[in-house]
Amino acid sequence: MSIPGAYQTDLPAVPPWLNKGDNAWQMTAATLVGLQSMPGLVILYASIVKKKWAVNSAFMALYAFAAVLICWVLVGYRIAFGDKLLPFWAKGAPALGQKYLIGRARVPETTHYYSNGNIESPMLEPFYPMAAHVYFHFTFAAITMILLAGSVLGRMNIKAWMAFVPLWLIFCYTVGAFSLWGGGFLYHWGVIDYSGGYVIHLSAGISGFTAAYWVGPRLKSDRERFPPNNVLLMLAGAGLLWMGWSGFNGGAPNAANVTAPLAVLNTNISAATSLLVWTTLDVFYFGKPSVIGAVQGMMTGLACVTPGAGVVQAWAAIVMGMLSGSIPWFSMMILHKKSAFLQKVDDTLAVFHTHAVAGLLGGLLTGLLAEPTLCSIILPVSNTRGAFYGGNGGMLFLKQIVAALFIIGWNIVATTIILLAIRLFIPLRMSDEQLMIGDDAVHGEEAYALWGDGEKYDPTRHGWHGSDSPQETIPTGFVNGARGVTINL
Repeated sequence: MSIPGAYQTDLPAVPPWLNKGDNAWQMTAATLVGLQSMPGLVILYASIVKKKWAVNSAFMALYAFAAVLICWVLVGYRIAFGDKLLPFWAKGAPALGQKYLIGRARVPETTHYYSNGNIESPMLEPFYPMAAHVYFHFTFAAITMILLAGSVLGRMNIKAWMAFVPLWLIFCYTVGAFSLWGGGFLYHWGVIDYSGGYVIHLSAGISGFTAAYWVGPRLKSDRERFPPNNVLLMLAGAGLLWMGWSGFNGGAPNAANVTAPLAVLNTNISAATSLLVWTTLDVFYFGKPSVIGAVQGMMTGLACVTPGAGVVQAWAAIVMGMLSGSIPWFSMMILHKKSAFLQKVDDTLAVFHTHAVAGLLGGLLTGLLAEPTLCSIILPVSNTRGAFYGGNGGMLFLKQIVAALFIIGWNIVATTIILLAIRLFIPLRMSDEQLMIGDDAVHGEEAYALWGDGEKYDPTRHGWHGSDSPQETIPTGFVNGARGVTINL
């Protein structure tokens, strides 16, 4: 019986090494991760902030998604996953050529040898082309950048943000990605960061907190009262974020293998458990459940399980969810209010607590709960196990601590240098006038036709954009209700 054309391996577009199932899953996973940012976080950010910052917050995420992609294919990908240059950095080069992109993926691109010449960590070759890997990891870089933006919403100069995005990607994100994933010193040392607890969440949380410090706070009125302008739409963005995480952790094994569905199941278990624990604590402490609190609990559960999603058992995912729903809750609701330093830094969406604290917690728990058999399926370093499984597990926990300290230190220093350099040319914070007005002053656009925030419209303060139509007249004085025009019929 003849073989159907779709399964033949001698077609020009189907080389012998290509596994169509792996290739299809990797592109699907990449799309799911991309949807977390665009439109997921774009919608969530636009909805969770005060009405006057809806457009600006959405635009910061939208711009980052596009800018990261271009920088990624021009130089970023091969700094993060290319041939080794330094223990924490690879040689940068474009990922644009046909020969490079349709060839078989290589992760990492450098084989690591012992001093005696024996192979320590081989170069892995997934059964799909390099283009799939380049795009998959672009979506990771993009969401990291957008998560970071959550710390500086409502006051960072949009021009400073536009300059910050490519610089942070190249000099900060790529270092963590190469060190832990691309064949750097932490990868070969055996540190586990399954899908980005350190590379993404700890990095975004620490850099976001650092950026919030240097950019400065929002207006006092915004800090005191910053209600979400659309809670239901916020939940739609949060839902895209949660469901997209199946691609986030499910695509990390670089194959549609047995680890992928386990990681997806663990991801959802941790998120659900964390949400329930966070909500329970809200009810116990504040007397009523909070929708925003539930979303924050969901995020901490997702961030916490990410560094170990494919190497821990399902019961461990419940443990991770319980701890990620309580420890970040305590750091945000109790510790933050008692710390003068934490209160001084205006972290708009509490990215430090929901991502840095949760990501760090997940990395450390992975050092305790990583199951030996699951580790042996996908990890390049043999005989890896968590401390709870005896043997050399205690060493893994120590490695997880060292890796976290490296990521924290690098992100603080690099983010500070980048922002201080930008500040020489562009103010990091908007002017007080722009901060008073919001989107209309920064973009000349507003999210809704309705005038809100409980204010009366003041044309002398906000200006009037006239019309060519003689039927439209400028509103006079202070007008209650919607901002609009008067039409003489």
